[in-house]
Amino acid sequence: MRVSDGRDLGLQQQRFQREEFRSCVRALLMTPLMSPADDDFAAVRRQAEALREWFSREAGWILQVEREGARLYKRPGNLTDSMRGLPGYDRRRYVLLCLACAVLERADPQITLRLLGERLLELAAEPTLDFTFTLEAQHERRELVSVCRTLLDLGVLHRVAGDEETFVQARGDQADALYDVQRRMLAGMLAAVRGPSTWTPEEAPITLEARLRAMVDEHVADSEEGRRKALRHQLARRLLDDPVVYVETLDAEARAYFLNQRGTMAARLCDAAGLVAEQRAEGLALVDEGGLLTDVAMPAEGTDAHVTLLVAEHLAASQRQWRKDGAGVAQAPVMRENDIADFLHEAKEKYGRFWRKSAREPGAERELTAIAIDRLEKLQLAVQKAGVVHPLPALARFALGEAQIRETRNAPAPATGSLFGPT
Repeated sequence: MRVSDGRDLGLQQQRFQREEFRSCVRALLMTPLMSPADDDFAAVRRQAEALREWFSREAGWILQVEREGARLYKRPGNLTDSMRGLPGYDRRRYVLLCLACAVLERADPQITLRLLGERLLELAAEPTLDFTFTLEAQHERRELVSVCRTLLDLGVLHRVAGDEETFVQARGDQADALYDVQRRMLAGMLAAVRGPSTWTPEEAPITLEARLRAMVDEHVADSEEGRRKALRHQLARRLLDDPVVYVETLDAEARAYFLNQRGTMAARLCDAAGLVAEQRAEGLALVDEGGLLTDVAMPAEGTDAHVTLLVAEHLAASQRQWRKDGAGVAQAPVMRENDIADFLHEAKEKYGRFWRKSAREPGAERELTAIAIDRLEKLQLAVQKAGVVHPLPALARFALGEAQIRETRNAPAPATGSLFGPT
């Protein structure tokens, strides 16, 4: 073998290692609780040492990789963000999820859906919970099944036999399912520094915000270097987890560090995660051009996504017109839910034939408005306060203009705007 051939092979191996490392970073950001059945798990095991070092250094997140699974203990940089959470989960369903995990923690290696439900009822009867749950009604059995399917998706449960839907429809002896309990995955469910069960009733925090802070409160060295490191970790967590970080949302100390270090931080994070930094005076976003590293994609296919895009452009156009009119001291135009619903009512005449049937029903624009606002808030493109929707700076990237319907064959790729509008 010639020397040049060996050098080329070495470069190819290095390139493969970098690409695999980047793929693993992206996979763990989207699937922090990863089972061996996941397509990326084998690569994560190969890159485990480098991944542990990178996540610890950049974000202060702990990564555990074992034969039974991998767990990236992500802790949010912003505890006040109400847009996080499992899809379709409210307070009641989260209580059921916690109770189900408590049952599984004490269960045998295998458990049936019926037995899980019966033991969950015993825990739910605890007076201090102030929680009512039975399995008599079909909608309650469906709630339990939804929780089980979440645990199946997370790899905590593995279905051996049976069908959950029969349990929902009827409670006969044959209406059951059998699961294996994956204890290592179950142990990784709670990503907290301190578990809530370690508090005595007397010392337990009272408010939800105080409880969240107590669960993830980490030790910070009482030194200038320790405080800088904590700030870097907090900002990196938000950049990796949030759609955009606005300067105005940071306190004075974090803002000063962010404005001084954001270029360097963005370069490191983008290189490792395959992202693109979009920096403006209002803030910074690390954008995934493939649109894969997000829970809520925009633009995307489907009625809800199309409606959200229309509302985003409508809000952005309103802001552009206000700036164009030279309203230097005047207040920005107010956009209420009713105004958006009226806009969607008109849009239905033009685009309704492309929407699902239920979205074309009379009065459906109210539901579509709520869906669009919720998606925009999750993407940090708008915020709703007292029934008024306020556009945020990053919304300017959705200045689409008039839609044109054309043949897709040999059509040019659509152009994409910058994050915060024209520079």
